[in-house]
Amino acid sequence: MQQTTNTILMVRPINFRMNEQTAVNNYYQKVIDSLLPETVNVKAQQEFDGFVEKLRGIGVHVMVVNDTDEFDTPDSIFPNNWISFHDNGTVGLYPMFAENRRLERREDVLVRVEEEGFEIKQIVDYTSAEEENVFLEGTGSVVLDRTNGIAYCALSPRAHEDLFIEFCEDFEFTPVVFTAYQTIQEKRLPIYHTNVMMCLGETFAVVCLDSIDDKKERKNLVKYLKETKKEIIDISENQVSNFAGNMLQLKNNNDDLYIVMSQAAFNCLSANQISALEKHGKILSSSLDTIEACGGGSARCMMAEVFLPKT
Repeated sequence: MQQTTNTILMVRPINFRMNEQTAVNNYYQKVIDSLLPETVNVKAQQEFDGFVEKLRGIGVHVMVVNDTDEFDTPDSIFPNNWISFHDNGTVGLYPMFAENRRLERREDVLVRVEEEGFEIKQIVDYTSAEEENVFLEGTGSVVLDRTNGIAYCALSPRAHEDLFIEFCEDFEFTPVVFTAYQTIQEKRLPIYHTNVMMCLGETFAVVCLDSIDDKKERKNLVKYLKETKKEIIDISENQVSNFAGNMLQLKNNNDDLYIVMSQAAFNCLSANQISALEKHGKILSSSLDTIEACGGGSARCMMAEVFLPKT
């Protein structure tokens, strides 16, 4: 199995704003009082378009689907939470914590992927778990080491352990479970998505070890990363809040490797961290300030990787 792909799906927003339903446990979201809602949406679209242009400019195949105004879906720009695409032709559909995020799941997105020449052999649908208030938000909640068959999950209100274990059984991954925390008003609260504090590439792992308060859990995570020969690039909790954990390694059509992140993430890295990353790929960064502030997510969240076989 390959760890990196040259094809991603992205959803262009039309009603982007801070989603009040996700803000209850995504502490990275902020209201930008100085901007009107329509200005926020326009800025998000500009950041989105600029990001897509940069990705296409390095030779990444980007499928852009437009959001629909049929529903109120302020977070549609983050499709990796509701869908995942796997190299055996399987698609995963995931249960979402926020009710208005459930409306992002669209049949026509699957049709579009097939029209691009990809084969969908089966769909594994976990969405009925929403009825039990059990959630697992795709590759936001689960960070996959596809090559070694290991799945990492930081438990939170959006990542339920039982459902994660079920996912690992269905997709044949070894589960690695822990809880990652951030400090909010002097309390340690779970980080809402694993991919905010951790990124896995072919030969490296960016991870905030300080966020894992339980020493056994931290040690176990490190053991798996070392056994799979990943260079560990440790980031601080402050860097997590600047979305330095929310990176994704991609390749282009020539198989050149890139590490994709936001400008804010790049700006908060030290010279040593940058040179460590550059051993594993060229860095591509793009300004996503409005999307990060209002959406509480960054570059990684905006890209759903497509590993499906070609028809």
